[in-house]
Amino acid sequence: MVQASDIVLARRRLSGYLRPTPLETAPDLGDFVRLKLENTNYTHSFKVRGALNAMLALTPEARAKGIVTASSGNHAQGVAYAAHVAGARAKILMPLHTPRRKVDGTKRYGAEVVLFGATYDETEAEGRRLEQVEGMTFISPYNDPQVVAGAGTIGLEILDDFPEVRRVLVPASGCGLVSGVGLAVKSVDPSIEVIGVCALSAPALYNYWHGTQHLQVWDTLAEALSGEIEAGSITLELVKRAVDRVVTVTEAAIAEAMGWMAFRAGWIVEGGGSVGVAALLSGGVARDGVPTAVVVSGGNVDEATLRRVLSGERGAGG
Repeated sequence: MVQASDIVLARRRLSGYLRPTPLETAPDLGDFVRLKLENTNYTHSFKVRGALNAMLALTPEARAKGIVTASSGNHAQGVAYAAHVAGARAKILMPLHTPRRKVDGTKRYGAEVVLFGATYDETEAEGRRLEQVEGMTFISPYNDPQVVAGAGTIGLEILDDFPEVRRVLVPASGCGLVSGVGLAVKSVDPSIEVIGVCALSAPALYNYWHGTQHLQVWDTLAEALSGEIEAGSITLELVKRAVDRVVTVTEAAIAEAMGWMAFRAGWIVEGGGSVGVAALLSGGVARDGVPTAVVVSGGNVDEATLRRVLSGERGAGG
């Protein structure tokens, strides 16, 4: 299991490559709300933290086998960048519906991109097959202790810049991010509330937490959050230690949050990255004066999707 010491080590390992991301005030959401802007990170997503930490932690022998992963886009770019840094060969599997911006961003770092599968779950299954058949080293988007530890460095940065924080909102999908951030902040103060925010269209953690059976809706603004949690994933146990409650937000709320981020906060944010803001705007989490940090997890959104959302069209699409 991932420990606080693993997150501290990840921070040290990443310090030569990644700078801390900004923690910005958001007065329109409340005087005590701060936005942790992972859309300003390398590859415009938090995913580079876990991918690079996992890559640097591999043995030379494991890297020499070549790297394979499956991703709806942001982890793909993180692994491609990490492989470029480490001088490793990488094969990245991405669903057929992946936004073009994310595909192009992955190719930019020299990785081999294979578009496979109508859904993320199909893509991940193929990546695991290649791991066995071709003997490559698989780096999971979430089911890897080094990936979780890398994501947890966000929590340490929040504590550095916002020591009075009492609540953290974190996008949730495979749960590497929410587990890592939760473990980091609770290692310092267990009373800090950690809330996982799911898109209603991508309800894997919500279903696990509440015992519900909401269906995956693959045509969603939050495609980065789509997919079930792999059976036996370490994150299923970690969330029990790291998360206090789980909420969902609708497509309409996500669209509103993307618009709010663009017009009020001045940032381009993808649907999956905006769910924490959506929870506050829609009332899923109360705007009650509690010092709150909101992890804005990524900013990779296609132009056509962004234009549609900002013009007021609420339809999903990735």
